[in-house]
Amino acid sequence: MARGKLRIYLGAAPGVGKTYAMLSEGHRRVERGTDCVVAFVEHHNRPRTEVMLHGLEQVARRELEYRGGVFSEMDVDAVLARRPQVALVDELAHTNIPASRNAKRWQDVEELLAAGIDVVSTVNIQHLESLGDVVESITGIRQRETVPDEVVRRADQVELVDMSPEALRRRMAHGNIYKPDKVDAALSNYFRPGNLTALRELALLWVADRVDEYLTEYRNEHRVSKIWGSRERIVVGLTGGPEGRTLIRRAVRLAEKGAGGEVLAVYISRSDGLSGASPKELAVQRTLVEDLGGTFHQVVGEDIPAALLDFARGVNATQILLGVSRRKTWQYVFGPGVGATVARESGPDLDVHLINHAEAGKGRGLPVARSARLGRSRIIRGWLVGVLGPVLLTLLLTAVTPEVGLANDMLLYLTLTVAAALLGGLLPALASAVVGSLLLNWFFTPPVHTLTIADPKNIVAIVIFIGVAVSVASVVDLAARRTHQAARLRAESEILSFLAGNVLRGETSLEELLERVRETFGMESVGLLERHSDVDPWTCAGSVGQRPAASPDDADVDMPVGDHMALALNGRVLPAEDRRVLAAFAAQAVVVLDRRRLQEEADQARRLAEGNRIRTALLAAVSHDLRTPLAGIKASVSSLRSDDVEWSEQDQADLLEAIEEGADRLDHLVGNLLDMSRLQTGTVSPLLREIDLDEVVPMALGGVPEGSVDLDIPETLPMVHVDKGLLERAVANLVENAVKYSPPDTHVLVSASAINDRVEVRVMDRGPGVPDEAKERIFEPFQRYGDAPRGAGVGLGLAVARGFAEALGGTLDAEDTPGGGLTMVLSLRRVPGRRPGRPDYSTQVVS
Repeated sequence: MARGKLRIYLGAAPGVGKTYAMLSEGHRRVERGTDCVVAFVEHHNRPRTEVMLHGLEQVARRELEYRGGVFSEMDVDAVLARRPQVALVDELAHTNIPASRNAKRWQDVEELLAAGIDVVSTVNIQHLESLGDVVESITGIRQRETVPDEVVRRADQVELVDMSPEALRRRMAHGNIYKPDKVDAALSNYFRPGNLTALRELALLWVADRVDEYLTEYRNEHRVSKIWGSRERIVVGLTGGPEGRTLIRRAVRLAEKGAGGEVLAVYISRSDGLSGASPKELAVQRTLVEDLGGTFHQVVGEDIPAALLDFARGVNATQILLGVSRRKTWQYVFGPGVGATVARESGPDLDVHLINHAEAGKGRGLPVARSARLGRSRIIRGWLVGVLGPVLLTLLLTAVTPEVGLANDMLLYLTLTVAAALLGGLLPALASAVVGSLLLNWFFTPPVHTLTIADPKNIVAIVIFIGVAVSVASVVDLAARRTHQAARLRAESEILSFLAGNVLRGETSLEELLERVRETFGMESVGLLERHSDVDPWTCAGSVGQRPAASPDDADVDMPVGDHMALALNGRVLPAEDRRVLAAFAAQAVVVLDRRRLQEEADQARRLAEGNRIRTALLAAVSHDLRTPLAGIKASVSSLRSDDVEWSEQDQADLLEAIEEGADRLDHLVGNLLDMSRLQTGTVSPLLREIDLDEVVPMALGGVPEGSVDLDIPETLPMVHVDKGLLERAVANLVENAVKYSPPDTHVLVSASAINDRVEVRVMDRGPGVPDEAKERIFEPFQRYGDAPRGAGVGLGLAVARGFAEALGGTLDAEDTPGGGLTMVLSLRRVPGRRPGRPDYSTQVVS
């Protein structure tokens, strides 16, 4: 059964019309005769959306009871039984009610797709899992319902539903999204112009990246090698020299001139010669390009210009940036250089920029070694010199120049043999020695024009000539081979040292390492496969590229690592000499995978240990601190109910007061325990708004004796961006803690002041203070400093206060009070440019 196709309408923000667009698509498909049903759509009482449901068949929902309420969810079984061609499913990121078939709605959609049903769904950009932190930093709200990015990326079609912030706010003001009583709050919080603009940019960038993936897949499938300049991609060719930093900065400036520009810095490790690259300088340039938003790549290539052009065309680059050659003028006799070659062979679809720099023309740092793999043209030149050279020399000596003597003739022929060895290697040199010896014998050794040698001395001379020629050719060829081996080993060592350094420092993830393997060897895909035993199927622990191999047998190249792991590569067959480096990559990939799993296990163990510690401390608190007020309450109640004693009105009032104090104390302890539990589970969701401190701080003093606190909160303070309830609870805990440790008849001072972009609230006491080494420990749960009595609480007040402060985007630290004591400093974000008493008209909308 063929898998169904998924189409997603991606909304830039709530209310842009993605559900309306999905229902419109449903109507179009029904009109074309397609069997289309509504599996689940939430219209949120929006009249225009509700009208769009008319004329579409709706599958009945499943009713579930949860915590005394009845909720409706999509009935997956009913949809599967109905088996439509297309199902409309709203809110892909929705979390289902417990006891549902699946925990998330996107898992329900996966079942429908697996059954061959096409699905049209919706999701907002803020619900993508990878963007949770970014959205929270923009809006101040953490999205609890998320969908993995990969689910949306696998969709066959993703269509962006967009609307300008001004138009969306007008829709909100007209009541087309929320009810009128919620419009003002929404416009002044989530739906502010800045928030909507930032969310819109996130959506546009995400869809642009997805379009880029589609384009890459299409080019690969259709083998399109011509560059399509859909966006500016600038490849910077690095040599490892100091000019690389100048090139990177220039490329970034060029990329910033157009929207969506990318910078890719690439260093070609040539395997056929020694280069002047500095590993330290390359590391600096890698850090620079990544800090500026680009990427760094390292590729091994026999021919540097060809490798650079292949890389540029492979990433669909539009420009190449190269530095002017550092070679001196006389060195150009050996060839035009990389820059001129790349410019000549780049073609009309790839621009090449040669950037001048301070190192131009100053010479290379290291000499360039001779190539060991000579190339076809060079070998041909060697054969021409070795075979035709002796013939031309013979014509010259016999027809033009007078007789110079046999010894000089032999030296001239020996020179040609050495030249043939330098150009073409061993075989052209041997051919030159044979041809030269025959010509010497025929034309210059008496008797001439015969192969007979009359003088034995000439025989010795010819033998020596042949021996010297062969020896020279062998030495030159051996030197060339050793040069090639040394150059290749250096290139390999540079790659491996760079790889090992990153792996040991923990800077490389498994996917990044596999991507490095793919780039280094020019492969289409790389995957790390594993299995538990020889009979179990292979599973993929990580992969990059298009269509990775499912097993080592399906790969073009496989590198076993141990008994049950293998690195599988698709693209081409590697030569045997490359497998040594590949084996090192494979070993490092296993190390990275093991480290990742160990880190996950360590994190899990840490969470379990923390949970055990919390539970142990909670049991200790329950066993004593919570039982103490309960015991006091029970004793007072039992006394009041006793028939044996006649209590006076004063005694009854004292007992009732003891009951009230015990209940208040118990309520405070339980409240702190619940707050700590919320912080530990991450369920604190602050509702941030702009408030004045003088509205909150006085309300936080209700739990301390009257007259024990002095307030100094200036009315001219800027407003702060906080959750009023959380801030009040945090300040209350700080004040109660300060009063608890203050000497009798000593007041606690609560003051506030503005510093730069922050507002600080200081709670100062004159108690015993806390040493510097213990100032952080007092903020840990269930910690009470020094010899605090058991009845002083469970040690959660400061931990809860710091947790709430961090949830509000602030900080809480402890300092010494001048003259003795402890000062708690609560730092909060101020509202820029806002003063109390100045109304904010920026979010008012006139409809």
